[in-house]
Amino acid sequence: MEWSDVARILAVRPHGETSAIVDILTPSQGRHAGLVRGGRSKSQRPVLQAGNRVHVTWRARLADQLGNFQIEPDHLSAGALMEDPLALSGLNAACALSVLSLPEREVHRAVYDAFEVLIETLNDPDIWPALYVRWEAGLLSDLGYGLDLKRCAVTGVEDDLSHVSPRTGRAVCSHEAEPYRDKLLALPGFLKGLGDVNEGDIGAGLALTGHFLERRVLWPTDRVLPEARHLMQDRLERAGRL
Repeated sequence: MEWSDVARILAVRPHGETSAIVDILTPSQGRHAGLVRGGRSKSQRPVLQAGNRVHVTWRARLADQLGNFQIEPDHLSAGALMEDPLALSGLNAACALSVLSLPEREVHRAVYDAFEVLIETLNDPDIWPALYVRWEAGLLSDLGYGLDLKRCAVTGVEDDLSHVSPRTGRAVCSHEAEPYRDKLLALPGFLKGLGDVNEGDIGAGLALTGHFLERRVLWPTDRVLPEARHLMQDRLERAGRL
């Protein structure tokens, strides 16, 4: 068995004295793990960093085996972000959440494409936090748990949507939401494609997507949001970007 593809490194963990097991995200193979022999060597360490884009070839005798990766560098994005803790936290959060959320060997091309866009914008803190929230919303949708933000769940109107039901994931207009505001999740305008990102929108967006990622994707498998995501949110707050 063999295939080749472009990929983003998601995670690397030691295996034995010199090798590493590497998780990658590819457009045509989804999230996939494989063994990199010599993956802990000095020459491989700069390549096997979360976020780097690589060319990968996977080989195994049987389809259900772990298999071996042969990895060649394409674009070492992680190195360019090492001096920017805020951007690096966004990268680490997206990588960690991908590992936890995406079923192995299941293709999610839309998630991969949005992941590429997110990484390419991480050098611009005015843009990437909103794209990160959109990426999480897209992740939910691609996994079959998309939010219904097109019309009010109560009246059916398509404007003045302000909140989301934490139970159903459906939008609610401001008039209907008013008596229950403390029980509903705020819906930032940029997630509806309306206007600029306003103060408080990123925090509201992360609370919204995080709520459904935990309850619909992670909790059923006894998992929680990764520490890397909490760290990203803390750094965004300290930077005044929530």
